[in-house]
Amino acid sequence: MKKSLIALALFSSMAAADEGMWMPQQLPEIADKLKAAGLQLDPSELTQLTEFPMGAVVSLGGCSASFVSPQGLVVTNHHCVYGSIAYNSTPENDLLANGFLATSLEDEVSASPGSRIYVTKAVENVTDRVIDDATAQLEGKARVDAIENAYKTIVAECEQDAGHRCSVSSFYGGLEYYLIKQLEIKDVRLVHAPAEGVGKFGGDTDNWMWPRHTGDYAFYRAYVSPEGESAEFSEDNVPYQPDFHLRIAQEPLNEGDFVMAIGYPGRTNRHRLPSEVENTFEWSYPQLVERFQDNLAIIAEQTAENKDAELKYASRVAGLNNYLKNRQGMLDSYANTDLLERKQAEHEALSAWVNSSDDNREAYAEDLAAIEQLLAQSQDEDRESYYRSLATPRLLGMAQVLYKLSQEQAKPDAEREVGYQERDLPRYQAYVAGMDRSFDAEVEMALDFYNLKNYLQVPAEQRDAEFDAALGLAAQMSDAELRELIKSWYADTALTELDTRNELLAATPSQFADHQDVFVQAAVKLYPEQQAQEDEAEELAGQIQQAYANYMRAKIAFMLEQGEAVYPDANSTLRVTYGNVTGRDHGTYDGTAWTAFTTLRGIQQKATGEGEFNAPQAQLDAIAAKDYGDYYVESLDSVPVNYLATLDITGGNSGSAVLNGNAELVGLAFDGTLDSIISDWDFNIDNTRSIQVDSRFMLWQMQHVDDADNLLKELGIQ
Repeated sequence: MKKSLIALALFSSMAAADEGMWMPQQLPEIADKLKAAGLQLDPSELTQLTEFPMGAVVSLGGCSASFVSPQGLVVTNHHCVYGSIAYNSTPENDLLANGFLATSLEDEVSASPGSRIYVTKAVENVTDRVIDDATAQLEGKARVDAIENAYKTIVAECEQDAGHRCSVSSFYGGLEYYLIKQLEIKDVRLVHAPAEGVGKFGGDTDNWMWPRHTGDYAFYRAYVSPEGESAEFSEDNVPYQPDFHLRIAQEPLNEGDFVMAIGYPGRTNRHRLPSEVENTFEWSYPQLVERFQDNLAIIAEQTAENKDAELKYASRVAGLNNYLKNRQGMLDSYANTDLLERKQAEHEALSAWVNSSDDNREAYAEDLAAIEQLLAQSQDEDRESYYRSLATPRLLGMAQVLYKLSQEQAKPDAEREVGYQERDLPRYQAYVAGMDRSFDAEVEMALDFYNLKNYLQVPAEQRDAEFDAALGLAAQMSDAELRELIKSWYADTALTELDTRNELLAATPSQFADHQDVFVQAAVKLYPEQQAQEDEAEELAGQIQQAYANYMRAKIAFMLEQGEAVYPDANSTLRVTYGNVTGRDHGTYDGTAWTAFTTLRGIQQKATGEGEFNAPQAQLDAIAAKDYGDYYVESLDSVPVNYLATLDITGGNSGSAVLNGNAELVGLAFDGTLDSIISDWDFNIDNTRSIQVDSRFMLWQMQHVDDADNLLKELGIQ
């Protein structure tokens, strides 16, 4: 095929140091900048995914993590294992509050259902197989179907290697496609998590803020069969032995030191069109903020006197709070920037370039005009379906997913939709099993009332008549009538029982049709409409894919001509970002300068003994005694807790290994600062700072507070 766009993009002058979530294979092209920033290794060594250090970095399917011992010990953020801590917590044994430490392999407990560790084994460019000559000529749903069929064929071939999970990822708006092959470790166990007063110290008050003093770290262990193969949980399983693991640095970091983060960032949007920016910040995010605020208030009210329900919803509440502060922070930053105006100016310049020559016009003009029209249509449809999607009760949503699964299971596996094949069944099994420790009927009824009441206030022409009929909804219902209707659903449903959900996992479409559960009946009634809507969405998606890819082709050509860097937006694949440990000469609001490090003194100053600042007494005693041990840093006259760096990270980077110039572990990325999270859309080196927990604090806490001597020995510290 023609030279990869990813490689081609690097012929341009590079972005300013610290910007960019680089694919490992790109690093040799920025070798000079990496070496100048302080990397001691040969950058070409970082391109080998199955060699050190890349081979030690893994994905948790939403967070990043790393092997740190030959026995499959994995370090990541506390908030990345929060669901597993909550899953194993009860009112009598509250691991969230008290923390957890397994002093032997026998004491380790299973992570929450569906927990996985993915070890990347290979990456291959498969663009020519996904968009072959025949597919390139297709439009609309036919194009989507052809791309999906190519995905399935490529993935099926890859997964002939048992125990591996394969996926095809899109880069540059669908211009390039890469096959990612990962070993899927299914037996994941919780090893150690500090108390919530450490791992979540500062809570939502400090979230996205600086200065920060949060011990956001925890440990899993990966297990495999005695033969070393991927396997479900079994007492016979043994710790996985990775080919490589990271070693923790012996020397402390100093301000100005080189650092790089290796992980799996989720999504960035730096190549989006102005209309997408406007729709997101002026409609979508404001709607989300309102919804999250109201849902959090409802959950808080319903769980106030119910400790078991509080534990069940702890992970969901933490996630909602995080997203709420994230989205509100983006909105605040957006209001104080000229992002939309700059995007519009950039797009006008691109349009002028496209129309500057006959060749450009022929190559790009039609799709440049088409993408605007298609995105407007998509945004209109999203707004029309917004309240209907919110109004769907959680149990109805589950019934719809399981009924769709039953319909797909009636087909040969190769003909099923992506996401509903045999390879996906463990995800559904975890989905139905996990509900037992994340569902409370009283909480869900309160959420349903709020969402459905809002839905019924939408003008009739914007509501879904089929949905209303399936659930017995009427526009003129009083609050009392709506509450009684909702109560009747939960009185009649059996979906709250695990046995019923497991039966539905294996049920045929005819068995669903005969089922008397109210939510199952509604799912069956709504299925034809659901399918018709999916077909319409795929038709539009196919048109957008074709036009968007050519828009990106035009944008890349234009940027290269201007001498600008072109790196792909993050898409949950392995990336490397680099920078330096650096404070900031201005704070978020009052202009106060930010130092690069926080220390144990800050924990003392913030600790109140309750709520979000309830530091463990054993920790406070060790700080008061200045029991610093080997982790004292003279320049700080204390132990470092968190530090700032100019690393370009986003969601999904949580738990990313942060390495020094010698590829030694010096911390874990876990957050950004409130006014810089808009960097998902608009990178600004003056403001952008990532927040890391310092490895020295992790070790100090483990040794001097939690007595995790067994793990310290395994890490090679003692």
